[in-house]
Amino acid sequence: MPKRFVVAASEFTDLPRFPVGFELAESLTAAARHLHGTGTPDDTMNAAVELAVRLLPGAEHAGIAEIQRSGRLRTLAWTDETVRFAAEPRHGGGHTPHPDWERLWTTPVVRTADSEADGGGNALSGLGLRSALSLRLRADRRRLTVLTAYARKPQAFDEDATRIGRLFTAHVSLALDSATVREQLTEAMRTRDLIGQATGILMERLDIDAAGAFESLVKASQRENVKLRDLARRIVDANTGSGGRGVNER
Repeated sequence: MPKRFVVAASEFTDLPRFPVGFELAESLTAAARHLHGTGTPDDTMNAAVELAVRLLPGAEHAGIAEIQRSGRLRTLAWTDETVRFAAEPRHGGGHTPHPDWERLWTTPVVRTADSEADGGGNALSGLGLRSALSLRLRADRRRLTVLTAYARKPQAFDEDATRIGRLFTAHVSLALDSATVREQLTEAMRTRDLIGQATGILMERLDIDAAGAFESLVKASQRENVKLRDLARRIVDANTGSGGRGVNER
């Protein structure tokens, strides 16, 4: 399960609320710096929902959710509990509660002018959220990542809000991709170091060379159906006295 975040919409007080004109360009540049200064994808999404409330005209709340083709939804970040309840299915139903999110598979932006139109009765109107501006951040064949801004009044998001939202989410997407790559590279380096330690332990324990130790580790990983990284961690932990069970590789 992904980590979830609740953020306060007051951290970026250096940015004007709902900037326009030249001020908007400066604010988007500052927002981009904030986003690219985050350490992990989780931090990037944490910052993005907070910045969205400051930058998008009419926005009162914001959240980021992941939607799978199966209809399963996971909330990744939100500014407050109202957004959490707007995004999450009720009573474990597993459905997509936002009435227009399905359209984001084929279009990058969806605006909900009034959730109470046609009688309401959906998750948004039930929480008093009349307007929504949903912007696609990521998409592949299996899942969507969506940033949505919400407002309590109808027709809160106009063409200007949509244009600013598109510009802003372009920055968010780039920052999110960058943070993901950094995280993957960091994990790869940690995995390499861990496998190197495990290989060294096996070389000493079994009196074999590095190639033989690595081959032994790979065979044990395949035999036990365990990821190489996890098996290496188990060997290193056992060797440092943490009580884990080693592997008889031969």
